[in-house]
Amino acid sequence: MRVDKFLWCVRYFKTRSIATNACKKGHVKIDGSSVKPSKEVFPADKITVRKNQINYQIEVLDLPPSRVGAKLVNLYLVDRTPKEAFEKQELLKYSKDYYRKKGTGRPTKKDRRDIDEWFENTDPNPDDLKS
Repeated sequence: MRVDKFLWCVRYFKTRSIATNACKKGHVKIDGSSVKPSKEVFPADKITVRKNQINYQIEVLDLPPSRVGAKLVNLYLVDRTPKEAFEKQELLKYSKDYYRKKGTGRPTKKDRRDIDEWFENTDPNPDDLKS
């Protein structure tokens, strides 16, 4: 079975054309080497797929006859992606949400509340100013 068809069958990509483009861009590797979309996949192959800034590591167990349901995917592959990759993705998501480049528009409502809270906490005590 072709590698692009396999990745589509086991639901790593929504369409075959997206899987094909990922192979052409070098995001799919079999045993460490980049492959063309037409490369044949066999059981016991180790596939690395770069998707959403995560390197998924897949071991092929069997070849599906056609696209399978989400519950049956585990019959055809073993996902050996380390948990650290997902944790790194989670941290990246939070950092993107939290930081904004200076001057990229008005503050959001949350930003405004944070700014107001910061000013409330940093107001000098009037008793300190009298002495």
